[in-house]
Amino acid sequence: MQSTASTTAKKTSAPPRATPKTTTQAASKVTVASAQDEPPPRKEPSLKKAPMDDMDALLRPFYYSKSLTDPINTARDKWNLLPAFLRVKGLVKQHIDSYNYFTDVDLRKIVQANSLVVSESNPSKYIEFTDIRIGEPNRPEDDIGGHRDSNVTPNECRLRDMTYAAPIYVDYIYPRSTGKTKRRDVLIGRMPMMLRSAKCVLNGRSEAAMGLLNECAVDPGGYFIVRGTEKVILVQEQLSKNRVIVEEFKGVIQASVTSHTANVKTKTYIIVSKKNPLKTDLLVLKHNSFVEDIPIAIALKAMGVQADHEILLLCAGQDSEYQDMFAPNLEIASLYGVHTQEQALDFIATKIRKENTFGRIKSEKTPKQQALDKLAQTIIPHVEVQNLNFRAKALYLAFMSRRVLQVMNNPKLIDDRDYVGNKRLELAGQMLSILFEDLFKEFVSHIKRSMDKTLKKLNPTKEFDPNDHIRSFESRITGGLDRAISTGNWSLKRFRMDRAGVTHVLSRLSYISALGMMTRISSQFEKTRKVSGPRALQPSQFGMLCTSDTPEGEACGLVKNLALMTHITTSDEEGPIRTVVFTLGAEDVTTTAGQEIYGDGSYMIFLNGTPMAVTRSPKQFLVGFRRFRRMGRISEFVSIHINHHHNGLHIATDEGRICRPLIVVERGKSRLTVRFLESLRRGTMDFDDALSRGIVEYLDVNEENDSNIAIYEEKIDRHTTHLEIEPFTILGAVAGLIPYPHHNQSPRNTYQCAMGKQAIGAIAYNQITRIDTILYLMVYPQKPLVSTRTIELVKYDKLPAGQNATVAVMSYSGYDIEDALVLNKASCDRGFGRCQVYKKTSMPLKSYGNGANDRMADKDPTNPKHEKLGTDGVAEVGVELEQGDNYMLKETPIDQYRSINPKMQTWAKAHMSYKLPDPAYVDKVMATRNEQNQILFKILTRQTRRPEIGDKFSSRHGQKGVVGILAEQADMPFTDRGIVPDIIMNPHGFPSRMTVGKMLELVSGKAGVLTGTQQYGTAFGGSKVEDMGDILIKHGFSYSGKDYVTSGITGEPLPAYVFFGPIYYQKLKHMVQDKMHSRSTGPRAVLTRQPTEGRSRAGGLRLGEMERDCLIAYGASQLLLERLMLSSDAHDVDICEKCGLMGYHGWCQSCQATGGMVRMTIPYAAKLLVQELMSMNVSARLRLEDEFPGGSQ
Repeated sequence: MQSTASTTAKKTSAPPRATPKTTTQAASKVTVASAQDEPPPRKEPSLKKAPMDDMDALLRPFYYSKSLTDPINTARDKWNLLPAFLRVKGLVKQHIDSYNYFTDVDLRKIVQANSLVVSESNPSKYIEFTDIRIGEPNRPEDDIGGHRDSNVTPNECRLRDMTYAAPIYVDYIYPRSTGKTKRRDVLIGRMPMMLRSAKCVLNGRSEAAMGLLNECAVDPGGYFIVRGTEKVILVQEQLSKNRVIVEEFKGVIQASVTSHTANVKTKTYIIVSKKNPLKTDLLVLKHNSFVEDIPIAIALKAMGVQADHEILLLCAGQDSEYQDMFAPNLEIASLYGVHTQEQALDFIATKIRKENTFGRIKSEKTPKQQALDKLAQTIIPHVEVQNLNFRAKALYLAFMSRRVLQVMNNPKLIDDRDYVGNKRLELAGQMLSILFEDLFKEFVSHIKRSMDKTLKKLNPTKEFDPNDHIRSFESRITGGLDRAISTGNWSLKRFRMDRAGVTHVLSRLSYISALGMMTRISSQFEKTRKVSGPRALQPSQFGMLCTSDTPEGEACGLVKNLALMTHITTSDEEGPIRTVVFTLGAEDVTTTAGQEIYGDGSYMIFLNGTPMAVTRSPKQFLVGFRRFRRMGRISEFVSIHINHHHNGLHIATDEGRICRPLIVVERGKSRLTVRFLESLRRGTMDFDDALSRGIVEYLDVNEENDSNIAIYEEKIDRHTTHLEIEPFTILGAVAGLIPYPHHNQSPRNTYQCAMGKQAIGAIAYNQITRIDTILYLMVYPQKPLVSTRTIELVKYDKLPAGQNATVAVMSYSGYDIEDALVLNKASCDRGFGRCQVYKKTSMPLKSYGNGANDRMADKDPTNPKHEKLGTDGVAEVGVELEQGDNYMLKETPIDQYRSINPKMQTWAKAHMSYKLPDPAYVDKVMATRNEQNQILFKILTRQTRRPEIGDKFSSRHGQKGVVGILAEQADMPFTDRGIVPDIIMNPHGFPSRMTVGKMLELVSGKAGVLTGTQQYGTAFGGSKVEDMGDILIKHGFSYSGKDYVTSGITGEPLPAYVFFGPIYYQKLKHMVQDKMHSRSTGPRAVLTRQPTEGRSRAGGLRLGEMERDCLIAYGASQLLLERLMLSSDAHDVDICEKCGLMGYHGWCQSCQATGGMVRMTIPYAAKLLVQELMSMNVSARLRLEDEFPGGSQ
């Protein structure tokens, strides 16, 4: 029976050749209901809104154990929340949410902060930006001549090498002689548009409408198309900003905080130092703008906390032990004679680093004012100082000092910077926001400069009109955004930020590789350092980041992936939260004395790391705050948790925190009811309703640590606060494809995560209309017989990458040693493992400065290389190209700069010829124009490949192997039912690898085939082995999955039963045809005259240092000589016996003589080295000895 994938493919009218057929024998029924299950309720017409996609097929009773006897059981059916969640959040939605937040909120904030541009030469002339918005995506030419409705589609941009972007419009006010004038919708640049974001043409389209746009309905979106290539802004991992982190660095305890505000990014430290007259451990304030570190007591006095007793209470509290540790800090202040705020400011003024003014006017401020300014604006700038009230900043410094004292007293309280709660993830929206802010500030300064230049003229020819200035700098914003996304280099002058590799080309090897790339997190840590800390699997990653999906090798543990139900927050307003905090009875921290702040039982409340209020009843406050959140009075993404180590209540509203939804448990009972699940199934409610009703809530890592979470409903006790929605969501989208992963050894799951991205399959519904650089497609993809819930949720079964192969686990012939596979030749004849490889060649016809253009030449009928060409000089569709055939006759003008008569122009041939050794068919030829209005040709070639010896296959359990032999079907073993295996696998692959999941997949798959049902291998659940064994026995098979097998060669039964059944195998992109390479003589490098390197340049095979060492150890001197010199770069030189320098033609230039010249063969590289040393004034002389001394031969 055909699955949905083939019907959808027919809808988009793709040619039958590449339709992703799913030829499993399984029936289309999706669930295996237990005996007591009710039949799934019929879909009622939706009262609220129709489900957007076919996830409703998944909203059926869950398939867990049979012992659950309730008619509709929340423990089994709570998983229905998962598809509901994935409709609104998760996977790629966080990229889209972040981008939408940027275009709707951040853009306006950036423009409001830089809204006024006033001319210096004439202050009465100004431009005031009032609003900014992003239009609908269009072509650049659509902007010219006012508004026009554009019908541009992402697919058109891919094919024409355009950027899929939308115009950015601003409104502004400027003065004229008639009064203020407002101008609307002025174009200032073009913003690359994220696919499926709010303004994208694909947003909210149905599956049929997507087909009309030549776009795939399953494609996740969340990437950009810049100059025709698909680019993803990877999620960037950062340490959280504006938070105090206490750590030990080279034996010194330090508390540091990285402050981010709109204009500055700076780091302030409080460290323990012994560099003082008292020679004891003192706390000092350290910052780049100070020449010397400043004792903490002096810094606090400068901030207006003048009494020593108050300083002692603020930093050390009532605890006598802390007070004793802190006392020397007060002594040092009196030692320096600092008692008042004035004296403290004078002391700090002497320590300020002098700034280079570079010819600017020096400030008129007194040293005290400079010191005040430094403290207010440069030290911890994210804590604002209003009307010179330093109280909040002084409290922050005191809190940092207290944290350092605590760590000095108890080293266990040190912070872990690898803890996921201390990390923030930057998404596409934040990255674009800082980039756009930089470009907009630059844009404004250019406008200002241009205005000043124009207004300086004494007799202006026309009235001041800002439009002329604005339009002339439009390309700066467009070019800046395009350049950053296409190169991946974010270099911003303001933050001294210079990051490379922020964007990557979206990997389109398979559907899952594209999806996996959208959930990837890259950390800013150097890969070369061998540090285990950041690479380790943190316990705090549970449920937030996938535990299996990380690359092997140098990036192991540094590149991570999001789990299935993760959401990344965008920032919320702090104002309403302050109101709620004070409503709940907390006192403002700035008005309380030090005695009260650290009194017994008093807890300080921090908002985003900044002290804000004090409460005496923290638990009551916490419960009240959470109740407000569950009622929907404050944003669901605000988190709150208690830290008992330093008596703090932390509230977080900032962006980039990782959080996930959990079911709320109250009084030992889950809030999720049968009634709500029924409404969810009917479509009358969705996930947001669960949030607003307080059934589900989002917890971030810190709040999760403050909760007691039950994994299964029966594990709930009186202490439980939350319940997991589904345990398998601790894995990500890529690891979720593995059946029974909880029965495998952990590294095997990690290997499969890497290989699942290289599997060849269907990549998108529109794969036939795409022209990609390289495209691997399977001819007959199938959906797996043993599926998982994740497979259905991420729609992998719609675009699968693999085939269900019948596997016999037995030794056969010796061609299966070391994981090699024996393939049935007849299966390959029937299309098993057959794939198509598409390659693109793209060639624009360039225009030159003198008006000349490249042109196409005419076909020469007498030239055999032109046989495959049409009359227009381009290869015909359907012809077979072989090595050396021309497929495009391009000619370039020789005079590209001088302006000459076109008739006088001469042309150079630049014919394009096919270089690969294997022939290919021309599949498509496209002629179009790109954004620069150049004619662009794209030629797509196609090869159909069947499996051959050396091709790489793998199952979904990290069991990879190459084809060792293609055996005739007549020689293959067969069962008593006449079934012949497609693949024979060597049994030695199991014991050391411990991939029990693979055995369970075989047994479940076999049972599924016999009953015609889809079996499940979901993590921590899935079809039970006992049930599968019962099904096998019922159908006359052994419960162990073993069969009676007869040898195809002798016709006798094999002496043992053979483990025999279907396993899902993936063909990987590594094929022997792309790797096979050898050469005899061939091209050489110009400089060293040694053979070139690499298959594409017909290079040689290198005999490296290690191979050389082996030959030396064997004593094979002649072989060594032949490999390293004779076959490589032997070169004859004349050497003078007297001076040891090289000569030529029997003449020594330095001796000015011909006598004593000897002709020798040495490697050309050695001769080159001697000459290069000479160029550096090093004279290398070759001393010669007789080969056979003493004249005897």
